[in-house]
Amino acid sequence: MVTYKMPTRARVPKTKKKQVLLVASGDLRLSANQGTWDAQNEMEQQLGRAMAQLGYDLVRAHPYKKKEGHGFIGSQREGMEIFAGIDPDAKLVVAEAVWQYSHHVLHGLVNHRGPILTVANWSGQWPGLVGMLNLNGSLTKAGVDYSTLWSEDFEGDRAFLRKLKSWLETGKVRHATSHVKSLSRIKVPAAERRLGESLAAQLLEEKAIMGVFDEGCMGMFNAIIPDHLLNPVGVFKERLSQSALYYEVTQTNDAQARAVLKWMRAKGMTFHTGPRHKDHLTEAQLLLQAKMYIAALRIADDFGCDTIGIQYQQGLKDLLPASDLVEGTLNNKIRPPVKSRDGKRVLYDGEPLPHFNEVDECAGLDTLMTYRVHKAMGQPVENTLHDLRWGDWDQSGTTDEYVWVFEISGSAPPAHFIGGWKGASSERQPNMYFPSGGGTLKGISKPGEVVWSRIYIEDDRLKMDLGRLGVVKLPREETQRRWDATTRQWPIMHAVTYGVSRDQMMARHKSNHIHVVYGRNEAAADRAMFAKAAMARALGMEVAICGKRKNGKSW
Repeated sequence: MVTYKMPTRARVPKTKKKQVLLVASGDLRLSANQGTWDAQNEMEQQLGRAMAQLGYDLVRAHPYKKKEGHGFIGSQREGMEIFAGIDPDAKLVVAEAVWQYSHHVLHGLVNHRGPILTVANWSGQWPGLVGMLNLNGSLTKAGVDYSTLWSEDFEGDRAFLRKLKSWLETGKVRHATSHVKSLSRIKVPAAERRLGESLAAQLLEEKAIMGVFDEGCMGMFNAIIPDHLLNPVGVFKERLSQSALYYEVTQTNDAQARAVLKWMRAKGMTFHTGPRHKDHLTEAQLLLQAKMYIAALRIADDFGCDTIGIQYQQGLKDLLPASDLVEGTLNNKIRPPVKSRDGKRVLYDGEPLPHFNEVDECAGLDTLMTYRVHKAMGQPVENTLHDLRWGDWDQSGTTDEYVWVFEISGSAPPAHFIGGWKGASSERQPNMYFPSGGGTLKGISKPGEVVWSRIYIEDDRLKMDLGRLGVVKLPREETQRRWDATTRQWPIMHAVTYGVSRDQMMARHKSNHIHVVYGRNEAAADRAMFAKAAMARALGMEVAICGKRKNGKSW
């Protein structure tokens, strides 16, 4: 008889009846974890006191790391080691006051048997709400059952405490989603239905290429579309390497890069530069960003890409300045011309090269569809994703609306800004996240009518939510208050969602990102929304319209 030495497993302690375990997923960058720990710790203390009001004890499942100066889970391996010691039947809270990498904890949550609650504080200081929405989208894609909550005041918010009590007692929290209506229950205008179906048929027949410069940015599991879901809609990935992008940057000459920057300055764009690399945006950083812009277009042309996404955040950040200025410029129809290496052709002449920030492939598919719908309809083709960052009531008295703050570090095109290129500026990205520097493409989004959307994955199929919103103009002081409460270096959109409250949006949205595109006017934006919805349905997606018309009436 052959015997083997069986592995031994440490006995996992069971949690007590009135105990709730807490985990905090963090960034992969030590500087980010250290810089945001105080906000996370404050949030956890408040949440603990709220739990105590209800008779429960909130216990951290992993310690504060004194040597590193924070208490976040900082890697997937660390997360696996921590979850190996967690009672799989315990009530488990994932608390987020900052941006987090979902793959640090996803492995443990997938196998956790007890009730899971994701929680974020309603604050714009650090993107905790954004991090929680990313985790929610990732859990949805993974088929994990979870509940979610958020609040400005954990201890004094009666609605929050009531829902927290429900989760503690039943393991479930329910939110109102009456604003969501299946497209099958809505009459789609005939002209827009025919256009959407025709564009879907063209995509299925002719196919398109999505250029992906390294998948999986910042642990965003929800942002990766598996090939078995993407290929049936006619889109195929060209898996590109960021090392190839870096090499192409090194092969681009200074004169061509300077021509790009000269073009931007001639259009009226302002660059806020300074002498110190660590603290300021420098001309050397800008020159490398201009070279990356040229390199991205040439590689996209090499492979015949219809849309591209650059990961940047890991790997490339140690070699080059930020890709944000590049991304927003690519998304603009009016942009610096770039010729092929032989100088005979202008690449993507007169058109944007749709770029999806942080290689969010769901947004990549959306940007491709949006571009084709709007081009066919003669509407503005420039589109982008934003972080669903934060929101607040307008403090200026200009409007009595709840106004969202949509921001993204890159990809917002100048066509969206008040004043276009003249309204665009560039500031150095925060050193905590971007050690190699690089400038943003900053501006204030112009007032207008917008279609918002999100493609996400649930039940192993592609789904799309769409709705309408208006961008409002706020006084400069109110805009600055919102920038100061979030990230002042980034472009901002003041958005009012039609027929979708703050809590309804948070309850339904399955991503940290929201996709936006302007219509010519209210009626045109309505038509564009229907055409894209019809295209998505014809491609086999499950489609829902969220909210109401601008006038408050149902669709």
